[in-house]
Amino acid sequence: MIKHDVVALYLAAREPRVPWLAKIMAAFVATYALSPIDLIPDFIPIVGYLDDVILVPLGILLAVRLVPDDLMVEFRIEADLRGSKPISRSGAATVIVIWLVVAAVAAWWFLGPFV
Repeated sequence: MIKHDVVALYLAAREPRVPWLAKIMAAFVATYALSPIDLIPDFIPIVGYLDDVILVPLGILLAVRLVPDDLMVEFRIEADLRGSKPISRSGAATVIVIWLVVAAVAAWWFLGPFV
């Protein structure tokens, strides 16, 4: 059901009839959920699965509540017809940029006094 709603939110983010706040939330959740790269890698104990188990479902729940019910039904039907879920390359790029910024800040923090 969650994968199904992610595709529906992906469609909602591109629809002009969706209110702007719902569109932003749907775009954010769909981009992150469809990204092939996690913000918090799964190999980090406990915290690595936190985003997959808690954050993504809560984000989906919030975004689905923001999209009007009649439109959400329409997007779920279209998601059923599509069958496959898209992959978000922009989501992967965003996660990579965030990791690079974190790495640069960490390097500056630790190496700054020595340079």
